[in-house]
Amino acid sequence: MPMDQQRPDADLNTAVRLNSVHLKLASQAGEVNILRGIDLSIGSGETVGVVGPSGSGKTSLLMVIAGLEQATSGSVHAAGTEVSALDEDELALFRRDNVGIVFQNFHLIPTMTALENVAIPLEFAGKPDAFDRAEAHLNSVGLDHRLTHYPGQLSGGEQQRVALARACATEPSILLADEPTGNLDQDTGRKIMDLLFELHDRLGTTLILVTHEVALADQCTRVLHLADGLIVQDQK
Repeated sequence: MPMDQQRPDADLNTAVRLNSVHLKLASQAGEVNILRGIDLSIGSGETVGVVGPSGSGKTSLLMVIAGLEQATSGSVHAAGTEVSALDEDELALFRRDNVGIVFQNFHLIPTMTALENVAIPLEFAGKPDAFDRAEAHLNSVGLDHRLTHYPGQLSGGEQQRVALARACATEPSILLADEPTGNLDQDTGRKIMDLLFELHDRLGTTLILVTHEVALADQCTRVLHLADGLIVQDQK
């Protein structure tokens, strides 16, 4: 579907809407049902924690919302766009303009400095002041003294701060965080979570946080419990 033919979400206050979403993936043991009929609506600006046992579909839910996994059936709307109707090129543009993602393993480019890592999405978006904006976002996470350092020269907490700055650099309407404290010690993880919520408050983004720690999820205004590819509890 051409970008100019996408139908905007009818409800401007809805950031994410999933209708009967299924995700099936092939494995050596045969087809696996990852998501088994997800119905979900998330309002703009909400903070939503997603918890559940390993293999319950938490990360897959984020990947479907971001268009990194294509739903087998059902419809996915995010940021006013029917994500499930886009081709790969359109999905790349959709993510560039609307979605920030923070991963557990940072996913920084090792041959680029902190400043260059954060500037990349801004350069892709055609921002002429990409490096000035990148520096401002690194300043906002307390890394003004690490601009020219490479990932290998940074601690785990500092790398995750760079990843946070990069995810927020384009000021996305939706911020997805997949176990952002999973590789960090408790104290550093707490500081990263504080930063994540500070960035959410400042930018007004919709935050969807996958975590195995219920205490972290409880910092959100809403908590989804997943089990066997289904939402079994929705706490507000």
